[in-house]
Amino acid sequence: MVITADWTIRPASEADVEAVAELRAVVLRDDLERLGRYDERRVRQRLRDGFDAAHTRVIEAGGAFAGCVALRPAGDAHWLEHFYLAPHAQGGGIGTAVLRELLERCDRDGVAVRLNVLRGSAARRLYERHGFLAETEDPVDVFMVRPPSP
Repeated sequence: MVITADWTIRPASEADVEAVAELRAVVLRDDLERLGRYDERRVRQRLRDGFDAAHTRVIEAGGAFAGCVALRPAGDAHWLEHFYLAPHAQGGGIGTAVLRELLERCDRDGVAVRLNVLRGSAARRLYERHGFLAETEDPVDVFMVRPPSP
């Protein structure tokens, strides 16, 4: 388990895309397999196709790559995307701390946050604890929104 205080977040660069794509494949594999949607190539390519270094941050723990998160402005809200933590970094509070920091910034700006999470994913509980509400669902995803807090 990684100690919560020993993490940093930095802007991503195009050089980070392959590490992020690989992490996505590892983190989403169980849920995608459960949903009958895992494809070894597609899981990585979808990340590559949607990667935008300008809106992505890399999370490092103990000086090593531990995850990523993107917050992309879109209309009247920001989309929280590509929020992945390596298995060794999960359970130590890093995800909660990163999410709290991003949401506090959105609250200051008065901006809602939207995301989608795979149906049945344990990550949904994290989002619900932080005020996200389900808006719609399809056979694969749950689309959630969190209005800004005063």
